[in-house]
Amino acid sequence: MNINYILSKSKDGNILSREELIYLLGLSPDSVETYMVMAEANRVSKELSDGKAEVHAQFAVNIAPCNCGCLFCSFAKINGVFTQSTELSPEQAISYARQFEIDGANAIFMMSTAQYPFEKFLEISKEVKNSLKATTTLIANVGDQSLSNAVKLKEAGFTGVYHALRLREGIDTYLSLEARKQSILNFKEAGLEVGTCVEPIGAEHSNQELADMIEFTASINPAFSGAARRISIPNTAIAKRGMISELRMAQIVAVTRLGMPRSVKGNCTHEPCSLGAIAGANLFWAEVGANPRDIEAKTEDGRGETVKSCCTIFQESNWEVLSGKSCYYNHK
Repeated sequence: MNINYILSKSKDGNILSREELIYLLGLSPDSVETYMVMAEANRVSKELSDGKAEVHAQFAVNIAPCNCGCLFCSFAKINGVFTQSTELSPEQAISYARQFEIDGANAIFMMSTAQYPFEKFLEISKEVKNSLKATTTLIANVGDQSLSNAVKLKEAGFTGVYHALRLREGIDTYLSLEARKQSILNFKEAGLEVGTCVEPIGAEHSNQELADMIEFTASINPAFSGAARRISIPNTAIAKRGMISELRMAQIVAVTRLGMPRSVKGNCTHEPCSLGAIAGANLFWAEVGANPRDIEAKTEDGRGETVKSCCTIFQESNWEVLSGKSCYYNHK
C-alpha cells in the first residue's frame, strides 16, 4: 500500500477504506510516514474548522460506586476507588456551569454516573440551563436512555450528548453493545447531536479493532469523533495492561480524522496534549469535580485541565481557539 496514494486520496476529500485505516494504524508511531499522516490530519481539521479549535468543559453532578463494571473507570464499584456516594446541590452545579461560561468554554457538559436518577438529573439540568445565557451550549453525558428520556433531555435544553460505544464493550464492561448503539439512535431521533470518540484505547487493542471503531463512529455522522487513550487507575486489574504513549494516541487521532466524512468538523482527544493538537485534534476538555480517569474526588486537584490551560496548549500548537458557542454541536 502506498502512503502517497492514501494521502492524495484524503486531499481529494475522500474517506479512507478500512484496509487503508489499518495500514496507517500499523505504521511505526515515530516514522516519517506517520508524521505525514499527522500533518494531513492537521490540515483537514484546520480546513474544516477554519483554523479554530474548541474547548469544552465538564463537571459531574455526582460520585457513586457504579455497577456497570467498566474496568477502566474509577467510578466502577469493582475497582473500589470511590465507596461513598455524594452529589452536587443545584447551587454548586450552577456555580460550576457559570464559571465555565465566564472562562469561555464553547460547550458545557453535565455528567452523571449511570445509576443516578434520571428525573433528578433533569431537575438539576433545568436549573443550570436557566442560570446560563441563552446562547450557551449545554451537553449531557449520561448512561443509556430510552427515546422518551432522550426527548426529555432535548426539552430540558440540551443541544446534544456525549455517548460512546467503548472498545470491547460488553467484555471490559457489563453493558450491552446493542444497548449503547440503540441509545445513540434514540438521542439522534430526539434531535440531539451526538459527540463520540474511539476510546478508551489500550496497548491490547488491535489495529483492526481501532479501524472498526473508527468506521462505526463515522457511520453515525457525529458532531465530533476522535480518539482517547485509557488512563490507568492505580491498583486495578486493567492497569496491568499498561498505557499507550501520547505519540501513539496522536497517531490514532490523526488516522481517525482521515476516517471521518468531511461533514464531521470536530476531532477530539483526551487528555489534552500538544501532540494531539498537532495531529489534528481540535477539541479538548476542561474538567472539575469527579472524573472517571482520576482517583481524586475533585479532578481540579488531580488530572483535570482548566479552560485556560487547554487554550494555552492549543495556542502553543499553532491553533486559534473559537470564541462563542460550539460550531461542532451547532452545525446543523
